[in-house]
Amino acid sequence: MRASRDRITFIPRWTITKFRSRSQETLKLLYDMLHNRGYSVVRVVEELGTKPYETLRFKGNIALNEGINALWTLVCGGTMTPYNNANARIGVGDGTAAEDPNQTGLQGVNKYWKGMDSGYPTYGSAQKATWRATFGPDEANFAWNEITVVNAADDSGQNLNRKVQAMGTKASGTVWVATLEISAS
Repeated sequence: MRASRDRITFIPRWTITKFRSRSQETLKLLYDMLHNRGYSVVRVVEELGTKPYETLRFKGNIALNEGINALWTLVCGGTMTPYNNANARIGVGDGTAAEDPNQTGLQGVNKYWKGMDSGYPTYGSAQKATWRATFGPDEANFAWNEITVVNAADDSGQNLNRKVQAMGTKASGTVWVATLEISAS
């Protein structure tokens, strides 16, 4: 008789949705609808008629040891800061150092951490959790080469993961939405 093996597979999917406008008013409204009200990108496009100029989608990242240990602590009922709306941030940086599970955060010189959009993270259905943060026109304006989710205002918390990926250079006058969906099967 052959022994069966149980295995949990985590599948991270990142999306970076990029908007731009010459109108400061439109940018402010975009930011408000996405970050403060938690509207979906689809709803924003329908209501404003402003379409993203680019949407990047990519899979994968490396789970960092500190994040894995934080998850197991939370699962087992231990004391740890949760990756919830009050604490979680998506951090972006310009670092290009290869991903390594022993890292404890972003590796670049330029770094920026942004709190969750209203209503995020979502979890508890469809075997997934989704974190989303909207970066306004004057936030994180540099080359985005790395991204993470952390349970603090900066790298002082436990970083769940780190992905190195050329995402482009965010410029003033743009609003970028970073979304991480992790599904388990």
